[in-house]
Amino acid sequence: MFLWEGVTEFVAVAEAESFTAAAKQLGISTAQVSRQISALENRLNTKLFYRTTRKVAVTEEGGIYYRHCRQIMDSLAEAERAISDRRGTPQGSLKLTAPVMYGEQYVMPLINDFMLQYPELDVTMDLTNQTVDLVEGGFDLAIRLGRLTNSTMMAKKLTTRMQYVCAAPGYLEKYGVPHSLSELRHHNCLVGNFDHWRFQEAGRERSVRVSGSLRCSSGHALRDAALKGIGVVQLPDYYVSDDLESGALISILEHMQEPEEGIWALYPHNRHLSPKVRLLVDFLADNLQHKPR
Repeated sequence: MFLWEGVTEFVAVAEAESFTAAAKQLGISTAQVSRQISALENRLNTKLFYRTTRKVAVTEEGGIYYRHCRQIMDSLAEAERAISDRRGTPQGSLKLTAPVMYGEQYVMPLINDFMLQYPELDVTMDLTNQTVDLVEGGFDLAIRLGRLTNSTMMAKKLTTRMQYVCAAPGYLEKYGVPHSLSELRHHNCLVGNFDHWRFQEAGRERSVRVSGSLRCSSGHALRDAALKGIGVVQLPDYYVSDDLESGALISILEHMQEPEEGIWALYPHNRHLSPKVRLLVDFLADNLQHKPR
């Protein structure tokens, strides 16, 4: 047991490159992490980290020690997973994050169904439209929409979404139907978090800057404004599919519509996917594929 002291804290700091982030991930104080690292360095009689006010990085000796410790911890995790797999009942805690609207409407009902199947699980869900740091926040899994940019994360596609540019029939009767991207500048475009809309023209991606009388971070609010004839909107299918089917909104510029985007489950690259997370990812993938468009 003495030889193991400080190892968990050391690996956490090495991977997070921060004493504070490691402490948050482990659920202990930064001071406790610092004490354990100092004791470990004294026991090994070597310096494991370079410390500055901005960054923490492993020394050459620290890198060697980290690789051995990581192998040991991975082996321990494999042993625990083997027991868990034999037991066949996911249990313990899961910390997740997802975008607010998509999380409320689609993800959380499935999470609740999953918890009914596995009542020994405790779930913490952070619904936010901010891109949180999974490692620093101690998250097991994140649901992300659209294009992925962070190559340090592992990703599994759960389902897809399609972006639609649409407007109410009354708006189009009054202001006309745009047939080219250049015509969008003459229309009142309802803007969300980004003032560029993406299209595909002649097989090439096009990004068009749009503007209008309403800017809002809520897709529901933008949909409502479009339904009331205030302007043109670009929204994913899960906001407008029912309106397009009923005719309350009309899809336009379909010949320049961008291909489907992925909806993803992300987890840290340096964290093996535990059986309970793997089960949840498979459960979400199976059920989100069958959500109505």
